[in-house]
Amino acid sequence: MPDIPAIGEFVPGYEGIGWNGLGAPKNTPAEIIDRLNKEINAGLADSKLKARLADLGSVPMPMTPAEFGKYIADDTEKWAKVVKFASIKPE
Repeated sequence: MPDIPAIGEFVPGYEGIGWNGLGAPKNTPAEIIDRLNKEINAGLADSKLKARLADLGSVPMPMTPAEFGKYIADDTEKWAKVVKFASIKPE
């Protein structure tokens, strides 16, 4: 749709991205979380995987579990403000 402007062109400050992440049940032992995080981040650092993800339009964002938790919390807070401001209600 070349004649339709991107939302960022008429809504100042708009930023919306999609992301994916891996999670585990709340009571998963820390050593398992740490091992999974280490192995997943090692995979995300692999040049072949990075290239494949780039081909799919994705950018790896390796993080620690704490950083990922903060990322989720911050994104949830951001979109909660949008929902409240726009008075969005589930149907």
